[in-house]
Amino acid sequence: MSETEIIDSGIELPLLGSIEALPDFSLRVTWAAGSRSGVTEIVDLRPALGSFKIYKPLRGNPPLFSTVRLADDGNAVSWDGKDLEMSAEMLLSWAEQAMRPQDFAAFLKRNGLTQEAAAALLGRSRRQIANYLAAGPIPRIVALACYGFEARQRDREIARTLQDAAASFSDPTGNDKRAA
Repeated sequence: MSETEIIDSGIELPLLGSIEALPDFSLRVTWAAGSRSGVTEIVDLRPALGSFKIYKPLRGNPPLFSTVRLADDGNAVSWDGKDLEMSAEMLLSWAEQAMRPQDFAAFLKRNGLTQEAAAALLGRSRRQIANYLAAGPIPRIVALACYGFEARQRDREIARTLQDAAASFSDPTGNDKRAA
């Protein structure tokens, strides 16, 4: 295989179709390709801007943030200024970590949680939970905690299923039924 050959993993990479800066350091993104193809959503970039040194010029600078444009044929976005770019993959990552009020409501319903139970679970007040449900925004840390809670619940269910399956192969005397 030569260095210039392209290997297709079968996973379609994200591609941006359009982008619009919003006043709260969010972007309205329309995906042209990838797992969210055709979807328009708002991606809050405040956590990214606060986490990465390269984006320091954009922090608290709405005029500079508003200069966002598509770059590299939709594979990235860029802003005026030196080396201010963000890949479509990174934007997708931030979008996947976001949670809308309807997503949060679905989380509560799936897990049989009341607002009071969710407040206790997430270390928030019941009033904050009500605000998340009414209008959002849901902080990224809360969204990640919700995703982590469900992952832990799935892991526990899988472990129970495996234990039940293992127990069904043994009789009360401890003899393996498969050996008989």
